[in-house]
Amino acid sequence: MLGVNRLLPVVRPAAPVLLLCGYYGEHNLGDDALLQVLVSALPESQQLLITVRDPVPVLALAPSAVTVNRRALVSCLRAALRADVLVLGGGSLLQDSTSFSSLVYYLLLMAVARIGGAELVLWGQGLGPLQRWISRMLVRAVLPFCKVASWRDQRSFELARRWARSLPMVLAADPVWQMPARPWIGGDAIVLSWRPTPLLDHSGWRRLTDALDALSAELAAPVIWLAFHEHQDAQLLQQLSDAGLLPKRLKGCSTTLVPQSLEVVSDVVQRARLVLPMRLHALILARLSNSPMAALSYDPKVEAAAAMASVPCTPLTSLPSVDALLDLWRAEVDRPADPNQTEDLRCQASAHSDLLKRMAVDDRRSHRSDAHNRSTN
Repeated sequence: MLGVNRLLPVVRPAAPVLLLCGYYGEHNLGDDALLQVLVSALPESQQLLITVRDPVPVLALAPSAVTVNRRALVSCLRAALRADVLVLGGGSLLQDSTSFSSLVYYLLLMAVARIGGAELVLWGQGLGPLQRWISRMLVRAVLPFCKVASWRDQRSFELARRWARSLPMVLAADPVWQMPARPWIGGDAIVLSWRPTPLLDHSGWRRLTDALDALSAELAAPVIWLAFHEHQDAQLLQQLSDAGLLPKRLKGCSTTLVPQSLEVVSDVVQRARLVLPMRLHALILARLSNSPMAALSYDPKVEAAAAMASVPCTPLTSLPSVDALLDLWRAEVDRPADPNQTEDLRCQASAHSDLLKRMAVDDRRSHRSDAHNRSTN
């Protein structure tokens, strides 16, 4: 510990320091939504540090926070040593499908924070995929050092319970379900949130775009390609066109929208005749607007959320024919969600925030008890 501090000198402030670690400031609106919910659930009497790539959208959500460049490892390690609590906030951060180095990055921050005396909190997390045996070994070794955890899917909850039986944990719907619900208004557009994926070859993409072209023609509906992750999604329409995978008529009625805020997303999906999400948080935000919907799944987390919200869902690994897709999508046009079911999901998801609130109350009680003991000794 002394050696670490010589390399990374740390000055601890008087106020408790919370370090929020996640995929923030990477121009992915799903992670912005997670951060917004997380910040709103935190007590106000602390100093907030947030690991980010681009601080501008993050500071719009948390103006009083101090940002740390998430791609500058030494800066993040110094922040971890300063922290009283490190929160891995939302998403599936403990996984190696993105890369093994991504998993090591988060585990290293957790280890250094724990060495510095911080408490570790896993909030709104999914666990895995963990494809390598060493990944499973490392995560299994770190989990028991966490103070509390909240999971967003049953599989992650059960795996964590097997690996860390004494870890206090809760299971609830994804934290973004806590965001405000809206009534569906309806309009004229088909809105989709598709992403590049290795699960679709040229034949798969052509099947999707042919079905979309047929439905758009049938409804005389424009198509809005919602780039939920700016860097990954914004060029998809052009890429499909360049590859000859976009029917001419569909190209003519399609536009790409790169939303700069969650409010823009909600406004767009609220007025859609049908939403076709592939991204998890696009699905959730559209359902919070009670929009008509049929999902496409590139990951089990999307299938789980769709099942929870009674949204028809087609796995990309087993795409049906163009006619079958068209029949499925046609059946959902102009059929909004049941607002009562949406509200039930919002209430269920509040367990993530309740966990943080209980933790804050317990910490205050502990501090009062410590102060009382010192005064009577």
